[in-house]
Amino acid sequence: MNHITDDVMERASRIRLLLMDVDGVLTDGKFYFFPGPDGEIVETKAFDSQDGIALQWLRRKGIAAGLISGRVSPATTARATQAGFRYVYQGNLEKIPIIEEIRSQSGLDSSQIAYIGDDFTDVVVMHRVGLAIATQNAAQEVKDEADFVTAAAGGSGAVREAVVLILKAQGLWPEILREYEIGSESARRPRPAATAE
Repeated sequence: MNHITDDVMERASRIRLLLMDVDGVLTDGKFYFFPGPDGEIVETKAFDSQDGIALQWLRRKGIAAGLISGRVSPATTARATQAGFRYVYQGNLEKIPIIEEIRSQSGLDSSQIAYIGDDFTDVVVMHRVGLAIATQNAAQEVKDEADFVTAAAGGSGAVREAVVLILKAQGLWPEILREYEIGSESARRPRPAATAE
């Protein structure tokens, strides 16, 4: 279901807040354990750099982001800080009270919030937002509940794909491309001519 329908574009055009799960969305769902200097086991996880720059674009265009995770992780806290997340909830298996609290704090209508998830615990949030997104690696039952399924898996560009969708739906994507001189003929340097050997 990663075909972008008119309904998906219309839903994405209203989004002012992008929320997401962490494990399986911002990451590939794997945890890495290694001994710390004190001998205690430290848990960490890997994040995608292209997701990171996409979250910067979102923030620059005035669209907030946040996460709701059932696990508590210093790596998640650090990533949320780097990405400028406005809402960071960790250690919350019950997600309905969290989405209600975020709606109340933000003053946003459900139709203005998008959520990206990959597993069963995300479906209750997906049912309470205007745009429900599942990652390619999501459980099939979760994909069946989504408005849009990314072509990319979690931790491999799924968040970036969702961000691009939202920016395109709101007519903001050309501005991002111009910032990087993409598609700008006047900004292109002439390429050196090939020489025969």
